Amino acid sequence: MLGALGASTAAAAVPTLLGTQSANASTGANASTGATPEPLYIGTWRGTQVNGAWFDPDSGSMTPFGIAAQVNAGWHTKHPSKPVLYVASGDAGGTVSALRIDRKTGGLDLIGQVTTDSAGTPGGLSYIGIDKPSDTVLATNFAAGLTAAVPIRRDGGLDAPASIVVDTGSGPNPRQTSPHPHHVVVDPSGRFALVADFGADRVFIYGFNRETRALSTDDTTGAPFYATNPGSGPRRLLFHPNGRNLYLLNELTADLQLLDWSPRHGRITLNQSLSIDSPEYTGTKSGAELRLSGDGRFVYASSRGENTLVVYAANPGNGRLTLVQRIPCNGPWSFSIHPSNRWMLVANQVGSSVHLFSIDPRSGKLTDTGQSMPIPNPDCITFGRDADHSS
Repeated sequence: MLGALGASTAAAAVPTLLGTQSANASTGANASTGATPEPLYIGTWRGTQVNGAWFDPDSGSMTPFGIAAQVNAGWHTKHPSKPVLYVASGDAGGTVSALRIDRKTGGLDLIGQVTTDSAGTPGGLSYIGIDKPSDTVLATNFAAGLTAAVPIRRDGGLDAPASIVVDTGSGPNPRQTSPHPHHVVVDPSGRFALVADFGADRVFIYGFNRETRALSTDDTTGAPFYATNPGSGPRRLLFHPNGRNLYLLNELTADLQLLDWSPRHGRITLNQSLSIDSPEYTGTKSGAELRLSGDGRFVYASSRGENTLVVYAANPGNGRLTLVQRIPCNGPWSFSIHPSNRWMLVANQVGSSVHLFSIDPRSGKLTDTGQSMPIPNPDCITFGRDADHSS
């Protein structure tokens, strides 16, 4: 199923509210460190708001300034060079909102919205990411079982989806009765879009044309795929810097797989598989988040089952993983690593807080700073500065 199924909606559909502390927090550099605070945005699980804060990258301090925007925020990401935050909605229809960032106040102003599912399937989006070379938002609609390629305009706004692909399949878990794409990444060659499908126990491999933003599959055989073990629930994907390997985190089995990637043939094969939980843990498994350090030397994962953050060293040649550390953390739904590679901010959804860990750049190890910021049911953390901003 391919085609432009989205539709733009009026900017007036969603009001914007600014936190009362934002103006005071943006008046200048931090008096104690000399650093200029950066905007930080936190989504709320099944909520209707994006919360704002200022983050000081020198001291690691977090200062909340209230609600930055009133919009359903299941997931969000920032444009690499434009002052625009893109927000994925859990509402029926899977809406993506584009909001302009006011660098002085941290406030968000709605530019526009598009929908990814004309059928209005309840449940909405699970993830959005940006392919910078094509200036495209790639959105996975968990409820509708589809992935959409949404063009970004010059002003940062969005056009209707240029193409849409629909996954197929199911799994043995009661949560896997139909396909549920949870993550999408473009491979380093720019020729393929890989979709981790929680419901189908598959990583689908779609063709991707950066000029037309077309997602495609073979008309006769369908999309090729890598099949995980039944009941795995693929959740997160990321590529190793060598471009020949990628990592897959499965939610239901809480295992982390190193996969070999062949861009010539568009094929995935298993190389290594590790449980992110300790051998003695026997409770419910729930792999959640997966990130790579800025230098590519360390891979970080979170377990919502064992309530831990896990650190692995990644071999620079073949990507193989070696356990470095497992550290307690209360309900790590997701986390983000600051571009300076000095800090990890963790969204503790169950504990309604954002928790700060420091990172040792040499060993990759995490240290609990003891600092946290109260946020209702946080599920996503995005730094509001541009990617090319110097650390």
